Amino acid sequence: MPKLNLSFAIGDYDRNRAIIDGRVLVDGVDPVIMKLSPEEIFFRAMRHASFDVCELSLSSFTLRVARGDSPYVGIPVFLSRAFRHASIIVRKDSGIQAPPDLAGKRVGTPEWQLTANVWTRAFLQDDFNVQPQDIHWLRGGLEEPGRVEKLKTHLPAGVTMEDIPSDRTLDQMLDSGEIDAYIGPRAPRCFTTDNPRLRWLFEDPTQAALDYYRRTKIFPIMHLLGVRRTLAETHPWLPVALQKAFNQSKALALEALADTSATKATLPFVEEQLRLAQAQMGMDFWTYGAHENRHVLDYFLKHHHAQGISSRLVDAKELFHPATLERYRI
Repeated sequence: MPKLNLSFAIGDYDRNRAIIDGRVLVDGVDPVIMKLSPEEIFFRAMRHASFDVCELSLSSFTLRVARGDSPYVGIPVFLSRAFRHASIIVRKDSGIQAPPDLAGKRVGTPEWQLTANVWTRAFLQDDFNVQPQDIHWLRGGLEEPGRVEKLKTHLPAGVTMEDIPSDRTLDQMLDSGEIDAYIGPRAPRCFTTDNPRLRWLFEDPTQAALDYYRRTKIFPIMHLLGVRRTLAETHPWLPVALQKAFNQSKALALEALADTSATKATLPFVEEQLRLAQAQMGMDFWTYGAHENRHVLDYFLKHHHAQGISSRLVDAKELFHPATLERYRI
């Protein structure tokens, strides 16, 4: 019997690479792999349901689950995770020295409903009492004019947001001083080490993130894996087959990262950073699985609803195919 020929749209990350290069096989599946940027995957998945299996924005997916019209069902494989203390970039002449100074400032952002922005607004609110209503938000394309919200959202009462001019980008406006700060998952091109006008809000984002983790035990989830709902219904074995393969692929990536005979990433201090992550967060610091991440998901879902993105409070179990919520044991 032939294998299912399915399209995969995923990022070219070390934890996905064994799927991409075929070292790890998905039971019963012959994949057509597309290595795409998150922006392209999410736009095509949410607007046109273009792929059979794909990386999904946790925020956009949650919005669709809340509406009851998601074309995908989730698998608790968290392909992207990131602390977002480095996501806030400010102008040095803005008067912003600490998070409370964001109040009343003009802050640019590509989309309200981006997962990274949900997490950033959440810790600003909970850790520094900076409410979304305190900031004057400006929305638009980071590098290209005309970016739109992938999905319609309803802003909370009292939140002020305006679109930037149709011929401008947030990168240009931050560099020129038309906005005071920027919040988003991708740093603007103007944010370079030789640009004297810009800096991170947190002088040491790594230390700020480690402090956050010690207090909360939260390593923020950005992306999950999704499979077309009709495929999961027709082939109920498929979600677990995908979960199994992506877990194997991540294990191989971590094994390679731990082999320090020759650094696998083109970056100094990789060995030191790996030991720091293991010491502070445990050996399995990039955990997959719904149960293992329930506290992370519950926190995110609470803020996602409070920030006006999901129309109702979604339960974490609603995100995932039921078969992926348990596993066999020998």
